[in-house]
Amino acid sequence: MLRLPFVSVVWLIIFLAVLVWSGIAPKDRATWVLEVLPAVIGLVLVIWCWFRYPLSPLLYWLILVHAVILMVGGHYTYAEVPMFDWFSDWFGWDRNNYDKLGHFAQGFVPALIARELVVRLSVFAHRGWASFFIICFCLALSAFYELIEWWVALASEQAAEAFLGTQGYVWDTQSDMAWALSGAILALMLLGRFQDRQITRLNGS
Repeated sequence: MLRLPFVSVVWLIIFLAVLVWSGIAPKDRATWVLEVLPAVIGLVLVIWCWFRYPLSPLLYWLILVHAVILMVGGHYTYAEVPMFDWFSDWFGWDRNNYDKLGHFAQGFVPALIARELVVRLSVFAHRGWASFFIICFCLALSAFYELIEWWVALASEQAAEAFLGTQGYVWDTQSDMAWALSGAILALMLLGRFQDRQITRLNGS
């Protein structure tokens, strides 16, 4: 009989609980599917990694946080997450900035996923080239996501506004990519050495 470690069970319970909550009467069902689909794909990949290619604990928890951000945004739509409406009132923002948190995570978490892979597979002989590649990868990922948003807008006018979440901001695309870039750079600066220690323990086991 297959037994998952306790931490893995906790991870899975949190993910599924938020997923179920997110899917109950979302603001817009089409937008919910579009926003939550990457999180579900991430779940499938995480389960595969648990059994075939274990990742560092840091990555598992960061992936969970990113998935929760996606599922919360999918439930309310990114432009209407209540917590960030409060922030807008407190700080005098003209828009709900929850989408910026999502794009920051879109750079932060993939940067550490890419970093773990290139380090463990010894893709680059020099860490400087690894960092350059990771930042370029995160920018490319962010740009591709913006293209997906554009394609959705062209294909479905009904779901386009909620999915794009531009809220009338003309520089939304450029701002989203800048937040992803900032997230990638900060992830490498703040968590690189901590991740190295976890990779060393992972390799040792």
